[in-house]
Amino acid sequence: MLVVTVTFILKPGARDKFLPLMMENARLSVSLEPGCRQFDVCARHDVDEEVFLYEVYDNEDAFSAHLAMQHYLEFTESVGPLISEKTVKTYSMLD
Repeated sequence: MLVVTVTFILKPGARDKFLPLMMENARLSVSLEPGCRQFDVCARHDVDEEVFLYEVYDNEDAFSAHLAMQHYLEFTESVGPLISEKTVKTYSMLD
């Protein structure tokens, strides 16, 4: 299993626009992608500009398929202007 974490630092005032788009992307990822096992969206209570994702995929191929999905491409285009920084890390899940 492949774990992907993503930390977004949003531009000031962008959270209210970003979160509905992010939640829809997460919902579609889990419902449309057989290799996407989990997609959690987490927001800090004390820092409005920071959003953290925890995603679990069957393998690297499933994550690559996610990155090619139409809903993901549309999401990325929509939120680009709202983001000041994005950090992606991948991990192998240990048994």
